[in-house]
Amino acid sequence: MRVAIFGAGYAGLGVARRLERTLPDDDDLVVVDESGEHVVRHLLHRGIRYPEELAHVRLPLGTVLERATIREASVEALDHTAGVATLADGETLSYDIGVVTLGGEPEFYGLEDVIEHATPLHRPSDVETIRADFEAVLEDGGRVVVGGGGLTGIQTAGELAALARHRDASEAVEVTLLEQSDAVPPGFDDRLQTAVADALEAAGVVLHPSTTITGATADAVAVADGEPIPYEQFVWAGGIQGPVAQAGDRPTVPATLRLSENAFALGDAAQVVDADGTRVPPTAHAAIRQAGVAATNVTRVIEHRRENGGFAPRLDRYRHDETGWLVSVGDDAVAKVGPTLLRGDAAKAVKTTVGAGYLSSIGAFGDAGAHLRETVFGQSPDA
Repeated sequence: MRVAIFGAGYAGLGVARRLERTLPDDDDLVVVDESGEHVVRHLLHRGIRYPEELAHVRLPLGTVLERATIREASVEALDHTAGVATLADGETLSYDIGVVTLGGEPEFYGLEDVIEHATPLHRPSDVETIRADFEAVLEDGGRVVVGGGGLTGIQTAGELAALARHRDASEAVEVTLLEQSDAVPPGFDDRLQTAVADALEAAGVVLHPSTTITGATADAVAVADGEPIPYEQFVWAGGIQGPVAQAGDRPTVPATLRLSENAFALGDAAQVVDADGTRVPPTAHAAIRQAGVAATNVTRVIEHRRENGGFAPRLDRYRHDETGWLVSVGDDAVAKVGPTLLRGDAAKAVKTTVGAGYLSSIGAFGDAGAHLRETVFGQSPDA
């Protein structure tokens, strides 16, 4: 049998590494990914200030996978009934079980002019573009508008403001964060929102909650019930939609993560409802934990088919546990660990440990060490 994993983010890599250990040797394991590398997205924003760190968050799949066949290609369409994937190069790939972990794409809510004028923070190349554009703002002064006050938007705004401060450009450069909800990050508890707002203010970020972006021109962001906001640079962090192969959809899947008879979906590519009926937020923590459930269930389905049927296999069910949240704001951080809210050095220590711990967990020990050295001992943002 052939298991095809589409996408090698947190969920996809986690499933692949587990299946490498559990699939029988005569079963094929194929990982299809557009870049052929695993991107540690929760550290991606750091590349705005520290370009060298991009090397440690882009891991060639051949360095973290041992048995799987790696196929570098974009996925255009998936037919789970037929068990066929159509790839961007025009070729097709057949499979017996598909695991959809293609992640999400930036959601622009039909705002075509925002697509034209804003740079999303989604891929490593976006980080390079954002930093290059910001260099011009640092040189000439002006405003950077970050659209979207979720974790990505907060961390992006924090990095930009910190870089301006390190370049002694805080007076000439303004970083403005726009969010349509009444607090950032939306959907979090009041204590965390207050702590994040305080950290943004201390970092020099101008926060505008309850502000809905309705469009953009080459030099201004249009907002509902207000005057256009001029900018020299516009960065977008307004949410996610499903991948191209799912026509932008993020299908709802139950706690077993089973999308159809021949497919599973998890991570940002799906809207997961856990064993308690809770809709799970699209976070790295959730994707990593879902991977274990998906790998177990794929193995059980294969065993069931090899045994020629009988009773339906008993599948594990994912139950979300909210262990905490981490968000960096430039040189500061806010962490919620259980009921405890941490700020400053304590929060930064937790975030650094989590980042290095994840890299170590996937076998990237050298990158984990580099992340610790760069985070703990620091480096010049001018490097």
